[in-house]
Amino acid sequence: MDHFLALIAFLVTGSIAGTLAGLLGVGGGAIIVPALIAIFGALHLEGDWTAHQAIATSLVTIIATGSISAYSHHRRNAVDWPLFRVLGSGLLLGAMLGALIGGQIASVWLQRLFALFLFYTGIRMLLQRRMRALRPLPGAAGLSVTGIGFGSVSALLGVGGGILVVPFLARHGVTLRRAVGTASACGVPIAAAGSVGFIVAGWQRPDLPPYSLGFVYWPAALAIVAASMPMANVGARLAHQLPTQTLKRVFAVMLLLVAAALLRG
Repeated sequence: MDHFLALIAFLVTGSIAGTLAGLLGVGGGAIIVPALIAIFGALHLEGDWTAHQAIATSLVTIIATGSISAYSHHRRNAVDWPLFRVLGSGLLLGAMLGALIGGQIASVWLQRLFALFLFYTGIRMLLQRRMRALRPLPGAAGLSVTGIGFGSVSALLGVGGGILVVPFLARHGVTLRRAVGTASACGVPIAAAGSVGFIVAGWQRPDLPPYSLGFVYWPAALAIVAASMPMANVGARLAHQLPTQTLKRVFAVMLLLVAAALLRG
């Protein structure tokens, strides 16, 4: 694959990720990470750091797309900023730790961990039920510890954390609308701290391709952001015209198939 075809592949990845984010409300990392693993393989960038670069690059794209999403929810008064401030401190620390830990894990195991995450996401989408409030939110200390855990896992896998934060908040009495809005804001510190962590963890590692900063591959990150941001609006409009519940089930099955392929790879 030459550089022009690689650019087209990155733009297509961003377009698909943005459209599905707007259409189905799924995080881009679930699409971007496996797509980048495949593209990097076609570019012959595969080696010791393939999964690391895919995850780190995915996190950088979430900084931009997550910021726009969070602002959109903020304009609709759907972000609980006091809750975000308490939870966010833990998310920042956890994301940095998760990225630094991820930098020490062999690429094949990082890929397998991501595959398990896709299995979890796909099964959860297939079996999705109405979330009910079961208990009140924990205090500040409990929220900080929870944030550290969620931030670590999210940065380790290159995702924004919505798959973890939304059900947690909904089950602790936060309305679904504000849970989704607050989770969108939470994705920004996760992505920012995780990106910095993967840059540090990948600093001066051997055999990384040109235009890399640590584990972040900037040509892919910039192309994906450029394509995903406008397509998210397209997806949001399509959500009012297409059978999203049926599409979610189809997408969930696709995630399970991708997860199986990643486990075999």
